[in-house]
Amino acid sequence: MESVTVQDTAVPMLGLGTYQLRGDARVQTVREAIEMGYRHIDTAEYYNNQREVGQGIAAADVDREDIFLTTKVWRSNLAHDDVLQSVQESLDKLGVETVDLLMIHWPSQSVPVGETLTAMEQLQTEGKVRHIGVSNFSVEQLREAMQVAESPVLTNQVKYHPFHSQAELVEFCIDHDVLLTAYSPLAKGDVVGNETLATIGERYGKSAAQVALRWLLQQEVVAAIPKAASRAHLEENTAVFDFELTDAEMERIFELQNGHLTALRDRLGL
Repeated sequence: MESVTVQDTAVPMLGLGTYQLRGDARVQTVREAIEMGYRHIDTAEYYNNQREVGQGIAAADVDREDIFLTTKVWRSNLAHDDVLQSVQESLDKLGVETVDLLMIHWPSQSVPVGETLTAMEQLQTEGKVRHIGVSNFSVEQLREAMQVAESPVLTNQVKYHPFHSQAELVEFCIDHDVLLTAYSPLAKGDVVGNETLATIGERYGKSAAQVALRWLLQQEVVAAIPKAASRAHLEENTAVFDFELTDAEMERIFELQNGHLTALRDRLGL
């Protein structure tokens, strides 16, 4: 699985999103994904599936240190001591001693971001967390987090797909060497019926969904974590590294968002 490197850290650019994975499928899906090549697994306290995700990782015939495992602290647990307690509970459920990336799931309106980050940095010192990040932060919220954190903020995980622009954030992340992790990269399945994506895909023998993922991964600081519950979809999502979209095709997909910032186009070299 190819990686994207930010802050001298290589992160597998295609991961498995586990939001709303249900029942026994949670363990099986994670195990199958890892065994077919996924090395980036994303979960969260809020998803209520950390125990099953951990079981899937343990069941796969792949060393734990080869998996980039991420989780998130829910908005009700962002006070300093709550962070420490909730993360320990997450580690216990996952059955691991360390997560590779810990994120603030949503910005808080009541707890200063610096307080939360201080607790996360304490967990780094204790060896329970390797990297810290945020999720669903605006550019201004991300800038504030970077200013108050003593450790580098590795990523901002946000909704990003061909119909939802994040042009300003992508440009900011390129300029500041921050990873943008795209969740809902397939627009909850809506990309499948898009004529532009399907037409582009015909040239390469690829589906509209594969074109949407490829478009994301060709943006230099972007990783994507599509959710998939079936083996067929897991395999389809991984088959995006054997073709490359042209600049004109990248532009056509950006136009699905009613255009994008000229600055971003220049930064991406289109």
